[in-house]
Amino acid sequence: MAEYWPFLVGFIAFVIILLTLDLTVFHRRAHADTMRVAGLWVVFWVSLAVVFNIGLYFYCVWWFPQETRLMAIPGFDPMQAARQVSLEFLTGYVIEESLSVDNIFVFVVVMSYFAIPAKYQHRVLFLGIIGAIIFRGIFISLGALLMTIHWVIYVFGAFLIFTGIHMAISDDKPPEPEKNPLIRLFRKFMPVTPVFHGQHFFVRLQGKLHATPLFIAVLFLEATDIVFAVDSVPAIFAITREPMIVFTSNIFAILGLRAMYFMLAGAMDKFYLLRYGLAAILVFVGLKMVWLDHLAGGKFPIGWSLGIIGLILGLSVVISLLRPIQHAGTPESIDEASRDDSGK
Repeated sequence: MAEYWPFLVGFIAFVIILLTLDLTVFHRRAHADTMRVAGLWVVFWVSLAVVFNIGLYFYCVWWFPQETRLMAIPGFDPMQAARQVSLEFLTGYVIEESLSVDNIFVFVVVMSYFAIPAKYQHRVLFLGIIGAIIFRGIFISLGALLMTIHWVIYVFGAFLIFTGIHMAISDDKPPEPEKNPLIRLFRKFMPVTPVFHGQHFFVRLQGKLHATPLFIAVLFLEATDIVFAVDSVPAIFAITREPMIVFTSNIFAILGLRAMYFMLAGAMDKFYLLRYGLAAILVFVGLKMVWLDHLAGGKFPIGWSLGIIGLILGLSVVISLLRPIQHAGTPESIDEASRDDSGK
C-alpha cells in the first residue's frame, strides 16, 4: 500500500468530492428520483468506473517502468502487467456489482417495512453508503493481512462454496428488522419516535434525545451490509490479491448501488433466477481459490474468470425474462388451472 499511497489518497479525495456533490447539490432537497433519472445515474456510475479502469491502465503503464523492484523480475512485461491489473479491476467490479443485488432486495424490504416515504429514501441510503464504505475499508484491510497466510486462502474459498450452496438451497425469507439484535440493543439505550420528523435522524422531545425510524432503517442497513461484506470481500480476493484493486472496485460498486435500487426496486421479482446465478458465481470463485488456481499453475486466467462470471450473470437475467414466473391469481395461472380441471 505504501508504494502507491498518493494514488489511494487521490482516489479517496475524489470519492469524498462525489459524495459531497451528491448530497449538497443534486439531492440537497428531499425528493424521489424517477426510474428514468435513476437509470441515467446508473449509466453515470458505470461509465465512471469504466473511465477509472482506463485511467488505472495508463497509470500502471506509466508506473511499472518506474518501479525498479518490478523491473528486476525476469520476464516482467509492464504492458502485460497493466492489462492484468485492468482486467482484475473489471472482473472485481462485475462481481461486486452483481453481488450487490442482494443489498437491493434488503433495501426494498427495509423501505417497505418502515414505510419510509420515497423522498427520504435517498437520504437513508446515502448514510448507509457512507457506513458501507468505512466498513468495507476495514474488512479489506483485515482481508489483505489474512491473505498473507497461505492456508487462509483455502478457508475463504471453502466459505464461498458453502455460502453459494446455502444461497441456492435455502428459503428466500425476507429479513425481519425488529428481530435484529443490534436494533433491539439500540432501543434499550435510546427511545425511538413512532413517526417521522421530516428527514431528521434524531429529534429532541421534552428535553430528551430520540431516534427516528429513519435512523433505525440506517442502522439495519449497516448491520446487513457487514454480513454482505463477509461474502463479497473474500470473493474479490479470489480474483486479485492487490488491496488497492479490491478497495476501488468495491467502492465503485457501492457508489452505484442507490441508483440501481431506485431503477430496479419495482422489478426485482422479475429476476427470480438471479439468486441462483449469484450462488453459482460464489461457488465458482470459491473453486478458483481452492482448486482452479492450482490447476492453472498458480493463477486461473483472469479473462476466463470474467467471461464465466459474465455468462452466469447474463444467463440468469435473460432466462428470468424469457420465462417469467407465474404467480397465483394471474390470468395465465388461472387459465392453466382451468385447463387442468377440465382435463384438456
